[in-house]
Amino acid sequence: MTVRQLSHLRYLALAVEDLETEADFLSTHWGLSVAHREGDTVYLAAEGSPEPFSVRLRKADKRIDLISFGAHSRADVDALFEKLSAKDVKFVHPPQELTQFGGGYGMRFFDVDGRTVEVSADVELRQSRKINEREPIPVKLSHVVFNTANLATTSAWYVEHLDFAVSDTLAHPQMGPIMDFLRCNPAHHSLAIAQGPHASLHHMSFEMRGVEEWMRGCGKILRSGTRMVWGPGRHNAGDNTFAYFLSPARNTVEYTTELAVIEDEDAWHPSVLDVTKVTTQDQWGTANEFTELIARESFNDVDLGLFVAPPV
Repeated sequence: MTVRQLSHLRYLALAVEDLETEADFLSTHWGLSVAHREGDTVYLAAEGSPEPFSVRLRKADKRIDLISFGAHSRADVDALFEKLSAKDVKFVHPPQELTQFGGGYGMRFFDVDGRTVEVSADVELRQSRKINEREPIPVKLSHVVFNTANLATTSAWYVEHLDFAVSDTLAHPQMGPIMDFLRCNPAHHSLAIAQGPHASLHHMSFEMRGVEEWMRGCGKILRSGTRMVWGPGRHNAGDNTFAYFLSPARNTVEYTTELAVIEDEDAWHPSVLDVTKVTTQDQWGTANEFTELIARESFNDVDLGLFVAPPV
């Protein structure tokens, strides 16, 4: 039986140059709600999630501030701290009471590429609600995908240090593996790592109530004047629907739904899926062709936050 200290993905924190425009897009059009604001930091929540917030935006030069995962308990935070300390992980701070909105008890440290990772327990949960039929807003943050210059090293770090498991891998016949899907619970992936020219954000993805709400959400975003980069379609790895859009800050954001759940993790055998096959990228064949231009946009800007902890 698989036992981990991590329980789930909590939130993604980003710094953007034009805070007001990005926050307005995510609240007015994307469907998140402003849960709290402190000066130049905005906390955005998904209505269907009890997490105090799912995205944190801060006004600064564009970068990933941090990715946050939940732990089952304070004891699990402490146990993971001891494990990471023995592996010479560089900490931003050890387990302590957290002072930002939502509170909790947690620690921050750098991953192998220099991204800041937070693990916390006992945050102040919000009153979530059931998303209504045909309501085109996110239920929760589904997963985050990072680019790295060394896929094998980065994926192995998350497996060894945080007990993630590889659910599936995308590979090219000539280039080899290009993306690993990693899980910290029965959801097919909460994190994925993609091979790219540099470390950066690939995309953040939000779960919709169902296919009907997902399609209505896609239509809503298109009518807002936002460009759909790729979609609509249905992936093979994870069996989830996809539609990718570019936010005003040129971060890729995705609406998805029906992500696969691995009921028996111990019996699961990861597949290596050939990306040159159309059905690997899109089972339905409804999405536009995945071109070099789309791939290049997915590389995003070089992350300026490597081994530099955010001030919040």
